[in-house]
Amino acid sequence: MQQNNGVGKSQLISFAVFSLILMGVMFYFQSKQKPEEHAKTQVTQSAQKSNAAQLQNNANAAGIQKVQLKNDLLTVDFTTLGGQISTVRLNKFNAFDEKTKDKPLLLFSNNNADYGFQFKDKSGKVINTKDLVFNATANGNAITMQANVGAATIQFVYTLLDKYTVDFKVRTQGLSQLVSDNKADFVWNYNVREAEKGRSQEQTHTEFVYAFNNYKSYDYDSRGDMEEAKETLNWIGVKQQFFSAVIEAQNGFKNSKGNQETIEKGEYLKKFNYNGQVDLAANELNQDFKWYFMPLDLNLLKSYDKNFDEILPFGWSFIGSLNRWFFIPVYNLLSSWGIAAGWVIFLMTIAVKIILSPIMYKQHKLSAMMRVIRPEIEEAQEKFKNADPMKKQQATMEVYRKAGVNQFAGCLPGLVQIPIFYALFRFFPNMLDLRGKSFWFANDLTAYDDLIKLPFNVPFLGEHLSVFALACTVVILIYTVMTAGNMQQPTQEGMPNMKPLMYIFPVTFLFFLNSAASGLSWYYFVSNAINIVIILVIKYFILDEKRIHAQIQENKAKPKKEGRFQARMREMMEKAQDQQKQVEQLKQQNKKK
Repeated sequence: MQQNNGVGKSQLISFAVFSLILMGVMFYFQSKQKPEEHAKTQVTQSAQKSNAAQLQNNANAAGIQKVQLKNDLLTVDFTTLGGQISTVRLNKFNAFDEKTKDKPLLLFSNNNADYGFQFKDKSGKVINTKDLVFNATANGNAITMQANVGAATIQFVYTLLDKYTVDFKVRTQGLSQLVSDNKADFVWNYNVREAEKGRSQEQTHTEFVYAFNNYKSYDYDSRGDMEEAKETLNWIGVKQQFFSAVIEAQNGFKNSKGNQETIEKGEYLKKFNYNGQVDLAANELNQDFKWYFMPLDLNLLKSYDKNFDEILPFGWSFIGSLNRWFFIPVYNLLSSWGIAAGWVIFLMTIAVKIILSPIMYKQHKLSAMMRVIRPEIEEAQEKFKNADPMKKQQATMEVYRKAGVNQFAGCLPGLVQIPIFYALFRFFPNMLDLRGKSFWFANDLTAYDDLIKLPFNVPFLGEHLSVFALACTVVILIYTVMTAGNMQQPTQEGMPNMKPLMYIFPVTFLFFLNSAASGLSWYYFVSNAINIVIILVIKYFILDEKRIHAQIQENKAKPKKEGRFQARMREMMEKAQDQQKQVEQLKQQNKKK
């Protein structure tokens, strides 16, 4: 297996020229030129101590040619050095660039990717197809690459298909005379190029993805080494935030190993190295593969019927279902009306609020009831001010019980919001239809807006201040101020006062949202602004506190039966009180001794 030594783009590039087998003449030279003039080739070191030399992919070198296939979706360049795909451009998409809006979106280019098959000959040396110079023949939308190794012939046939697909057939003849092993290693090295605004966010979404168990199972690896020694992978890929390069093997990849390395600066995000074994039949490699260079669109991914839709990180279990079966259909429906993406998000927010309105109404009604009985709670706390903390808590709960107020019911709206928040956190930075959609001062709703640029780097904040994130933080702070008054103060000594934390939370939220998708900040700005309006409407037009007070007095006259939860809480408090008394008695006895 060959491993990437991780040569950086700032280092000098040094290469050796491989011996052209057909001509029998060896050339050796070194080149130091600008990256725009010469494509870079990663230097690899053979784990088997092979004597195979490395070639520079130089179009000016003798025998090295480039051939292009193109359709509406893809432009694919092939090089006869290694018989590989050298350049892949997605024609309908552009990469992010602050200076120009027309920067081509290139997944493969300038030797950021190379791949090939490795065979061991009978002497133990490694034959690597990346080192061979092929002859190319074009025929319509197909290219045939052929190279000879001694008496063996290796043929690669590429066919550009629709739906971002390149068919890749491998055929050998006479290879059995050279090799003694019944397997070959497929090696793929890939430096993923930055394509989106927001390096940190795109790096987080750049990872290995793969399927196994006859396409039924899916997994990913975003940080460390990837190893699947027991599974046969149906396909292996590297995904970015919105695009993915995937290779599928007809008979699968076995004993798969991979590693990845984050690149802190420059045009590349991560380095990926993959090695997987493919079986030889009678020591010949005759197998079909397919390359997919896809935008991560849910409908497109589903159309392949290869479990590609799992590549989209919309969340696990209920979170993913919430995105796939609610937020995406609602977004598609609203966007089909032809309105701007920002207003689609605005209408989505209203739709969510309407669905949650019964729960929100109960929460605000509970808040009003808490305000009414607050004097009685304060009176009970004052009465037992110097008493045992357990007695004070029991007195407080007794006020709630007689008034028919379930203080724990207010937790429900907060619990409901948690999966919604996480679903939207996954939705906005992964929704391809939002990519590049501008709204007001945000140029891309899947990335942060940086209208306010800072002259220096603020830890955890960066070199910009997102206006949407700032506006969202202010609105959340206002909402917190309006609702914090309903929060009960701690009734026991030593219990923390949660009010200060409630005011700190919106500020910490700013640090989180500042580098997040601006669509997410816009959604929560609208959501909390609507919450404020709802509070005011309920307070002044719907709920009558005098009527609520009368209802509470009626509940006191006919106290509600103690529920199971309340009974259990009372029993637990009584047991805790008894245990505390026993501890105090033991302390007194020890003092007397």
